Parts: sequence; C-alpha cells; structure tokens
Amino acid sequence: MFQHILIPTDGSELSARAIEGGIALARSLNAKVTGFYAAPEYNPSVQEDSFAHFSMSAEDYLKATKIRADAFLAPIAAHAKELKVPFHGIWNINNPPAHAIARTAEENGCDLIYMASHGRKGLQALLLGSETQKVLAHSKIPVLVHR
Repeated sequence: MFQHILIPTDGSELSARAIEGGIALARSLNAKVTGFYAAPEYNPSVQEDSFAHFSMSAEDYLKATKIRADAFLAPIAAHAKELKVPFHGIWNINNPPAHAIARTAEENGCDLIYMASHGRKGLQALLLGSETQKVLAHSKIPVLVHR
C-alpha cells in the first residue's frame, strides 16, 4: 500500500488534527512520513509599504521563516517519534503552496499526500480558494483529505 506519506502543515488547528491522523495511518501501514511547510515568498514591495518597524530584509525574513517552519514541523516530528514512525521534515519558500506540496511529494518519492481541509463553502471558498482543492487538481499522487 502506501510507504511514504507527505503531511503538509500550515500550523493551524486543522493541520494539527491531520498530523495525528496522518501519523496514525503511517504507523498502521508501517510507512515513513515527510512533514512539509510551504512558506510564502518574501515580497519586498509589501514590506516597503509596511510601517518602518515592520519592514524586514530578505535575510531576516529567511531567518524568521526557518523559525516558523521549525515550529510548525515540530509537532509532526514529536508525534512521529512517539509512535515510532520514521520522520523527515522539510520546508521551502514558495508561492503558491499547493504547487509546492504536489512538487515536494513527487520530488521526495511520496506515494500519498495526507492533508487537512478547512472546508470552506460558498462565497468564502470562491474568494479564498482552497489549497487542498488545488493540490487535488495538480497532484499526480493520491491525496487523502482529513476533515
């Protein structure tokens, strides 16, 4: 069945629940897990338009993003360790996240993407879109959606 599961996270409560489900599935299948965080690209034009005390250099943005990524990936690593599931965490700065998720799964030999869905409906879904829907549309790898 599945031997290598990619579990993307955005640090949300929904992602936390998906992490638990994804790690439990990996354990039951004797699979390994790759945790993934797709950080938004640095946008200096937005930074320049911000208040001076909020501006951030590209180097500072990279440092802050690494700290954020490590914090988002830590719960996956901890839960995997607790259930004795092999784990590897990666992150990158990319836009849009859905493409990064699908590409990362392929590049790392994952055979399943296990991710949360915020379950937006109606106008909210139309305006905000859904990263999960975009992953479903772009991935050549099966996607299991945790609700």
